[in-house]
Amino acid sequence: MTRPAYPNLAWSGGEPGAVRVLGINPWITDFAAFNLWSRPVGLLACLSMVRDAGASIALMDCLDPTWEGVRWPRPGRYGTGHYPKQELEPPKALAFTGRRYSRYGLDRDMVREALAQLDPAPDAVMVSSVMTYWYPGAINALDLARELWPDAVRILGGPYATLCADHAQRHARPDLLVRGSLETPENWAQLWAALGRIAPPLPERAGLNLALDLYNDPGYAPVLGSRGCPFSCDYCASRALYPGFTQSGPGPILALMEAEQARGVRDFAFYDDALLVAPDRWLWPVLDAVSDRWPQVRLHTPNAMHVRRLTPDACGRLKRGGLTTVRLGLETTDFDLRHDVKLTRREWEDGARNLVDAGFDLADIGVYILFGLPGQDLARVEEAVRHVRGFGFRPHLAHYTPIPGSPMFEAARQASPYPIAEEPLFQNNSIWPCVPGGFDWDQAARWKALLQGLPAPGHGTAAD
Repeated sequence: MTRPAYPNLAWSGGEPGAVRVLGINPWITDFAAFNLWSRPVGLLACLSMVRDAGASIALMDCLDPTWEGVRWPRPGRYGTGHYPKQELEPPKALAFTGRRYSRYGLDRDMVREALAQLDPAPDAVMVSSVMTYWYPGAINALDLARELWPDAVRILGGPYATLCADHAQRHARPDLLVRGSLETPENWAQLWAALGRIAPPLPERAGLNLALDLYNDPGYAPVLGSRGCPFSCDYCASRALYPGFTQSGPGPILALMEAEQARGVRDFAFYDDALLVAPDRWLWPVLDAVSDRWPQVRLHTPNAMHVRRLTPDACGRLKRGGLTTVRLGLETTDFDLRHDVKLTRREWEDGARNLVDAGFDLADIGVYILFGLPGQDLARVEEAVRHVRGFGFRPHLAHYTPIPGSPMFEAARQASPYPIAEEPLFQNNSIWPCVPGGFDWDQAARWKALLQGLPAPGHGTAAD
């Protein structure tokens, strides 16, 4: 068999005659994209699931930098960085922006050539879809699969397929659309029926095991200790994607980390939505083990941690366990007007102080502040930015994405001048879909200066 051009592309698992399932993590199509320890965790969980049930699996990750001979932009800290990109004509719906629109990831022709060498051919192609407005990349991957393997079953899953199911069925035209988690009995049975097989028993830890071994030279790795979230934030669709909240025990997570660490991985990113909920169940034992066994490991929390749970003990454990990149969810400093009860002013100030007292570097602490909510007073956002800078932390604007299935989506639909319910491209947070007037370069420059504490363009200082 000819060695594929993409070093990760090879069949794994399964006895002779087993069904072969290829997973494709498609390109990002957007105005901007940045690799913040990105891995298609949902797709990797599905691939692990079907392999544990007897299938043979393979992966094509169009966002993976390990392709030999591909020039990748200069890496950032701890494995993060920019993607290579190819500028495209923007979709007609977004042409009004006048901004550059690109396909991020590996060259499409190279991807096609590598996939064409995959031997034997797949029986099924499973395509993920993360952001709803990235769906052009998913459609492109499905079209490529249709071209190369007309008889293969084309499967589309993920947030786009779940939250915009009617749109996905019309435009992507998959053979099977998976709404929600693959491990639900209905979805599991439908998958195997589409493959012409009787559904085997659902494997243990379905949805929590990740097929990380499909990456030959991983560089970094995700850690998934739980699925779902016990909270119900108005702007989030977590409950629509996964209505429950399931946590792992520490053993399987440590086994995964040990295997990845033995392959040279030093940077691990937590993908949990609620990392600090019930930490005794798995997080504290994992951190204790990391501290004892692998002091060289660095841990990162690209998803915001809940500040109210940052007690002195918790911060000490996180620091000793190797947490390096800290991201907090402040959201707003309108504590008296918050629509949730997750955080009070006292809890925020105590949590921030506890992090500093535990010895975390201020440069490694970032704080997410929501920007662009329906009807939001942006003057309050400025106050929050200055408040965060006053602590010495780095403020980051979390640009609001109107997500179908979230409690706030109807308010967003009424506030936005775009048909966000009919066309997912208008859900792109880069166009500021719920900010009056939409995206504006002058305002973007002003906000950038404010975040950095620099003089605002055309003004005195950012604090004036």
